[in-house]
Amino acid sequence: MKIFDELKWRGLIKDISSPELEDKLNQGGMTFYIGTDPTGDSLHIGHFSSFLISKRLKDAGHNPILLVGGATGLIGDPKPDSERPMISKEEVAHNIASLKKQAEDIFGFEVVDNYEWTKDLTIIDFLREYGKFFNVNYMLNKDIVRRRLDEGITYTEFSYMIMQAMDFYHLYKTRDCQMQVAGQDQWGNMTAGIELIRKKLNKEAYAFTMPLLTKSDGTKFGKTNGKAIWLDINKTSAYEMYQFFVNSEDDKVIDYLKFLTFLSPEEIEKLALSNANEPHLRLAHKALAKEVITFLHGQEAYDSAVKIAKTFFKGDIRDLTYAELKQGVADLEKTVVENDIPLTDALVKIGACNSKREARDLIKGSSITVNGEKITDIEYRLNAQKAFNNELTIIRKGKKFYFAINFAK
Repeated sequence: MKIFDELKWRGLIKDISSPELEDKLNQGGMTFYIGTDPTGDSLHIGHFSSFLISKRLKDAGHNPILLVGGATGLIGDPKPDSERPMISKEEVAHNIASLKKQAEDIFGFEVVDNYEWTKDLTIIDFLREYGKFFNVNYMLNKDIVRRRLDEGITYTEFSYMIMQAMDFYHLYKTRDCQMQVAGQDQWGNMTAGIELIRKKLNKEAYAFTMPLLTKSDGTKFGKTNGKAIWLDINKTSAYEMYQFFVNSEDDKVIDYLKFLTFLSPEEIEKLALSNANEPHLRLAHKALAKEVITFLHGQEAYDSAVKIAKTFFKGDIRDLTYAELKQGVADLEKTVVENDIPLTDALVKIGACNSKREARDLIKGSSITVNGEKITDIEYRLNAQKAFNNELTIIRKGKKFYFAINFAK
């Protein structure tokens, strides 16, 4: 399957600047760029689809450049509903260094920073060399600007379109970068770059967008319990990522497989049949988790995530390392209790039951497990000496309700 047809099959092309781009994509040999602003010190799963498109294009013979917006990050891309808070230059510099290393380590992309060709530009040069090529009416008609007009948009945000167009122009002129790839919300900025190149260089440039990855309700894909799913394993563990993908919506998991994996159409269609006919097996969800985690963090991290999941579901948590235990309870609220506390008191405090009487009944009924050991003694006491690493105690009520305890020091 040619690369354009594959991207279309996977649902990865939404807008395309010119019909001739199909042939150019299939021929290979184009330098293109994809950009991200350094608003955080790690990429997240929402970026992952975009970066995988770049790898798909690289594998098809094209040359990717990752642009990290040291300049545009200081300004802030207009949001649909409000102005982004500005971040300090120091934070931007830290984030750039982190993103550069992450992109090089995971994807092997060349990374450039638009601050390098923007920092010495004077306001006079900005207006003369670039501003005069942008008609205000043209800019007002761009979707992201038009949606902000009722509540107001600052000149700083309004200028972002010009700055992104400058990036495309600069890379075209200095690196023969003929194409930009981005999410559908960047279409207005991308076409502005195409127009600037046409006006200043009398050359043709190209762009295509990918649909935003969303959940069934239309909200952005990539958050769980209000937290982003980061590509940095120190911010989102392999186990957290595993749980996120295994619990993906049934009606979206095949789309996620197309967007986020290199599985073949035949493999994905087979998983689609399983998802439709035997959804309880969750084979598509598990395949999604395996493909993403092994790509990002390797087989060992994936195996550890599966081990944690299986153990917390029906195994003995004493078989886990302390690091694996901490991953397993990372999303649990940690209740701090005094050292050497009766188990009955602790069960009430952590919300496992409503009264000491109910706590005693649970213990006598063999429904309480402490650190992997079933407890039937209603006089049992918890203390740091019995805890994992002398600090973490994990209580299970019944078969699936877990609670985590730390001891006051």
